[in-house]
Amino acid sequence: MEGGGQQPRPPGQTPGEHLQLLLHRSREAKNCAYCPYSRFPVGAALLTAGGEIFSGCNVENACYSLGVCAERTAIQKAISEGHTSFRAMAIASDIGDFITPCGACRQVMREFGTDWDIYLTKADGTYIVKRLEELLPLSFGPEDLKKM
Repeated sequence: MEGGGQQPRPPGQTPGEHLQLLLHRSREAKNCAYCPYSRFPVGAALLTAGGEIFSGCNVENACYSLGVCAERTAIQKAISEGHTSFRAMAIASDIGDFITPCGACRQVMREFGTDWDIYLTKADGTYIVKRLEELLPLSFGPEDLKKM
């Protein structure tokens, strides 16, 4: 589903009043990115089940493998404040196509369920919305460890 301000989910999902703020906060977070090596700023904003928003940006390191993505930064901030249930995440970048989370971020997101919305934006502010289960089908999660 594409949109610029429409509510892309039926009522009961991510409320419109939270959606615009979520999209805005992801763009704001992008502006804080520390990316001197890739010059690829990314911002993310995470909506908790309780309605709070936590934002994050990518933070690179001269030892490349130690960098962290915006999505994981936002999740870690929320977890550190006691939140483990999420409703939606918006991701922003400067690319002309829809930004998508990397595989590692998808798996970290999956740790907290599959039933939440991910808003993938373009630099011009348009977005598509995907369910996390669409971005990481046939995923492995905490419940799979209980099957042993």
